[in-house]
Amino acid sequence: MSAAALLATTDDDGIRDDGRRRYFDAGLGMTVVQVLQGDHYVTRRKDEVLTTVLGSCISACIRDPLLGCGGMNHFLLPDGGGADDSVSVRMRYGAYAMERLINDILARGGRRERLEIKVFGGGNVVAGLGGVGHRNADFVEAYLEAERLAIAARHLRGTLPRRIQYVPRSGRVRLRELTPDTARDIAARERRRQVRVVQATAAGDVELFD
Repeated sequence: MSAAALLATTDDDGIRDDGRRRYFDAGLGMTVVQVLQGDHYVTRRKDEVLTTVLGSCISACIRDPLLGCGGMNHFLLPDGGGADDSVSVRMRYGAYAMERLINDILARGGRRERLEIKVFGGGNVVAGLGGVGHRNADFVEAYLEAERLAIAARHLRGTLPRRIQYVPRSGRVRLRELTPDTARDIAARERRRQVRVVQATAAGDVELFD
């Protein structure tokens, strides 16, 4: 399956064998969909909760409350990438990831003036990443301000990684900060991914937020 196919969004009428990691959580009574780095997902389903783990990365959780449609993205770097880069590379950059998520909701009938936007992540989880976490947080706030889109809730910056769960139908977000040991593991993975993204580009290829 191509990178573009793996990154394609789905909804309640969408294809279910899209390569995403899903499992049923009996405690929640819902299907959990994992949104990985460089990915985004949009759904209308009542029984889906979207989840991810964020170190320096950012996730925007956006929905149209009236339509009952929403989704999540997960980007690694604030800016970069070009039109000649693959979708899998561009989705790791903030501007493209934000535009793609918003446009996919609008394409399903959403309205810009109704969008409810919550943003999370951007932690400087360990030294050596060049403060990219806080730069990601600065980027997403500046991007939304420039687009004249209000932020309904945010939990940004700091030094710890976060696990978030987002229910697009209700807009509820559950957030949990993780341990420093987890931060080191996440930072090591993100450092490796940053190197891969830069190489690919150069080659042309629990808090509740209701």
